[in-house]
Amino acid sequence: MEELFSKVLQVNVRCRDCEDRKSNVRVTIQLQFSTNPVHKRDLHVRLTDDQDPYFLFNLSISEEDFQSLKVQQGLLVDFASFPQKFIDLLNLCYSEQESDNPRFLLHLSCPSSVLEGPANFCVVETNAFKHLNHLSLRLVQGSDREIKDYLAVCLSSLKSEKQALEAKLKKTEEDLNRQLNYTQQTLSEKTKELDKLRSEWTCQSSSLSSRHSQELQLEREKASELQNRLQQQNDQLRQDLENSHQKSSQQLHSRVTELETSCRELTERKYKNESSIRDLKIKLVGAEEESQRLKQQVLSLRRENSTLDTEVHDKERLVSQLQMRVAVLEQESKDKDQLMRRTKEVLEATQQQKDSVEENAGSKELQIKKLESTVKSLSEELIKANGIIKKLQAEVRGLVGKIKVKNTVTVSQEKVLQETSEKLKTVEKELQSAQQQIVTKDEQVSKLKDQLEVTLQKLNESKEVLKTNENVITWLNKQLNEKQLCRKPPSPEALNTALSATSALRAHYFPQVGKSSVSPVTTDVTPAEQRTVQPINRLIGDHAGLDSKYFERRDDSIPIYGLSSALLHKDFTQRTKPPVPSAYFSA
Repeated sequence: MEELFSKVLQVNVRCRDCEDRKSNVRVTIQLQFSTNPVHKRDLHVRLTDDQDPYFLFNLSISEEDFQSLKVQQGLLVDFASFPQKFIDLLNLCYSEQESDNPRFLLHLSCPSSVLEGPANFCVVETNAFKHLNHLSLRLVQGSDREIKDYLAVCLSSLKSEKQALEAKLKKTEEDLNRQLNYTQQTLSEKTKELDKLRSEWTCQSSSLSSRHSQELQLEREKASELQNRLQQQNDQLRQDLENSHQKSSQQLHSRVTELETSCRELTERKYKNESSIRDLKIKLVGAEEESQRLKQQVLSLRRENSTLDTEVHDKERLVSQLQMRVAVLEQESKDKDQLMRRTKEVLEATQQQKDSVEENAGSKELQIKKLESTVKSLSEELIKANGIIKKLQAEVRGLVGKIKVKNTVTVSQEKVLQETSEKLKTVEKELQSAQQQIVTKDEQVSKLKDQLEVTLQKLNESKEVLKTNENVITWLNKQLNEKQLCRKPPSPEALNTALSATSALRAHYFPQVGKSSVSPVTTDVTPAEQRTVQPINRLIGDHAGLDSKYFERRDDSIPIYGLSSALLHKDFTQRTKPPVPSAYFSA
């Protein structure tokens, strides 16, 4: 029989038609090994009460019984590991039985009104939602014979414990008697030694007292002589010290007045520095506001450029469907190429100016941040200087208080005054360096303001250039719209004059500067003008001997800008069909 578990646990006892009560029950689990080949191991569960000897409930579980219990209660454990898992549950109940809201509880329920007959022993886990029953065992109340056997076992164990305790008591009594005899002997020896020591001590004390009395009389005589000498020396020292103290006090008063004047001057300088720092802060705030405005203006310019880019891409898509079919138009396109290059160069220059302005704005923001950090460091240094001045004032007050004392402290006071004078010199040097730094910072701020003004002027110039470009583009678009509305067939001379006028205007408004993203200049050719020019082009193609490559469709050819694709396509399809097939035009 091997005992696996034996502890006193708190169990909720439930009977029919009775209130629940809690009682302390000893739960013992034993594992019995038998020689029977069928039942090799049996698990015994026993519930007893240490205060009630007639309280006994037993249960023996064999391997076959455990299989049925496993199926009934849905256990996932084998018989070999079942005892340890059951002991773990009991240990959890034991660890939480003293808490206010225990999670694991033990229940012993009996169907009768008294604890008699079979009873169910359950391990329950309390949850916020429900009570989970982990294990339920049906125990049987012990019979008279089992109770007698249990009591006999208890008596035998008590007797064995009693015999062991009696043997321990006898051993302890013998040991204590031995110790008492030994201590008594030692006490008698020690008392004898004490008597001897007392007699010796009395003799020695009497001899020593006589010697001390003689020595005291001699020393008293010597002390009286020394007192007289010391009084004379003290009087002389007092006179000398009073004279020196008066001189030193006069010197200290003069130094204190000088220090007060220097402290006043330092306070005035401090107020002036604070006022200058405030002015610098106000200037920095203004500079930050101006930089924010510049950023907003740059963003608006970028948006305008993006809208212009979108318009250019839309026009290029519309005009990419049309290509050159006449040789005269190729010559005109060369002139247009030159104008386009000039406009692109102008716009490239404007973009470069914008980039330079943005870079200058970023560098100025960095410089402003550096200035802010330097101003903060200067303010911290001024605060440190104020703290040093306050410390010096406190030390001066302490020195004034020490002057009133008439003891030998003059040497230490002179040392302290020397240290304070050195500290004042260092503070004056720090203040001078701080003033120089403030002057340099003012110069840097003025330089930054000049740079900001220059950048603002550049931005205004770029805006004016952009406005002039926009005005030229709007004017050309208006002329194109008016010509498209009129649709009158002009003569070849009028065509040439219009083209020369537009080219002169382009050369006037678009000088050669740099790359651009603005929409290219449109041509001033209406469908009626195309109809008039077409036969002339045929004659030129027949008699001038132009090669057919000038009339073929090319991907790298420059499209005509400004005309709507629908109108041009309609005019070409309806009116420009040649009456006779030509070798220079595709069918």
